[in-house]
Amino acid sequence: MIPLDGKRWAELKGGYKLPFDPTPTLRDLERGSNPQACWDTLWNELHHQGDVGDASYASVPHLVRIAAASASVDWNFYALVGTIEIERHRKTNSPVPAWLLEGYRQAWRELLPLALRDLPKASDAHTTQAVLGALALAKGQTKLGAFILNADASEVDEWLEDRDAWSELYRDH
Repeated sequence: MIPLDGKRWAELKGGYKLPFDPTPTLRDLERGSNPQACWDTLWNELHHQGDVGDASYASVPHLVRIAAASASVDWNFYALVGTIEIERHRKTNSPVPAWLLEGYRQAWRELLPLALRDLPKASDAHTTQAVLGALALAKGQTKLGAFILNADASEVDEWLEDRDAWSELYRDH
């Protein structure tokens, strides 16, 4: 993991394939300073239309560390790190650099018990979906994790309706 005060951050590229240093935003997120603005910045800069970069990969261990220290569950955390992991497999994205790989893998090993800790606390469908998707990814189930994270509720409803999978009793659950 690159320390937040490391000089290497200035060289890293985000989702726009342009230099992006996420450290000020990661520090603000850790302090709890306007978390929604922090998440908006991280979503916008670390992921863009399927593109991620080495700044995206380098942010994952810090995001896991920050989430582990938090008592609350935020769907943004699970959805963003899950999106980065899914997009890592896209042919147009560079692989995780060798010098970052062990820290990135370690973050995903640490994410598994974190997600298991947070799943019972997930109080809405969006958060539950993000945690479950990240759990699948942490278990190495990339396609299943991508399916869960990207599943749209109306598409699932339509799929179930087409197959008469639900009785009237369960339609609203």
